[in-house]
Amino acid sequence: MSTAPAQAAPAVILTRALGKVYSAGSEAEVIALKSVDVCINRGEFVAIMGPSGSGKSTLMNLVGCLDTPTSGSYHCDGVDVATLDAEALATLRRDKIGFVFQGFNLLPRMSALENVAMPMGYANVPREARMRRAREAMAAVGLQSREGHLPSELSGGQQQRVAIARALVNQPPLLLADEPTGALDSKTGEEILALFKRLRDDGHTVVLITHDAEVAAHCDRVLVMKDGELHEGTLQEGLHPPQAAHA
Repeated sequence: MSTAPAQAAPAVILTRALGKVYSAGSEAEVIALKSVDVCINRGEFVAIMGPSGSGKSTLMNLVGCLDTPTSGSYHCDGVDVATLDAEALATLRRDKIGFVFQGFNLLPRMSALENVAMPMGYANVPREARMRRAREAMAAVGLQSREGHLPSELSGGQQQRVAIARALVNQPPLLLADEPTGALDSKTGEEILALFKRLRDDGHTVVLITHDAEVAAHCDRVLVMKDGELHEGTLQEGLHPPQAAHA
């Protein structure tokens, strides 16, 4: 009896000739992204780095489905995002992408646990299930004892852990982190990067946007943006600007 071979899981991020052009007036145009091809698979920890104006934030906005490309295609976890209407796109963002920002973006009057549970409210998850999953996410980032604390009662590192738990609570295949250690001291930043590595080991795909070569060095793979184009290599090959770690 023969069995069909198991199909490989689709890439979490797959772009082909992805481009973005912004209008800068009646005639002028700014080419922010030039024909970018990138493939990031499940369980990878990837850095996208480059100086200001290089296109890394534009690329993050496109793969996070926060903006639409001018040209090319993007498949998120096997889904062609160009085929989705606004409602389906919002559902994809909710279910497949978790966002972590430099400024934490926690609601100040809600407890840590309530902040983590909040995304599930938009998915109409029953309250009992929301609280259970939020507690599991808090445990995953080592903050079981801080569930009832307000953000103002937490350190910067603890607030970022809450933000990571919130990003994980819907169990998305993709975690996008934009300068997640930028507001933290070096020791706390190292702890957050170690947490990302554990999440990678658990099968999550983590894509980290950074201008800092020392942060990027923690990742498995480094993609470097320069003048809207994407290059792949290692930090040792000098693809990042020499001043990147201090920009």
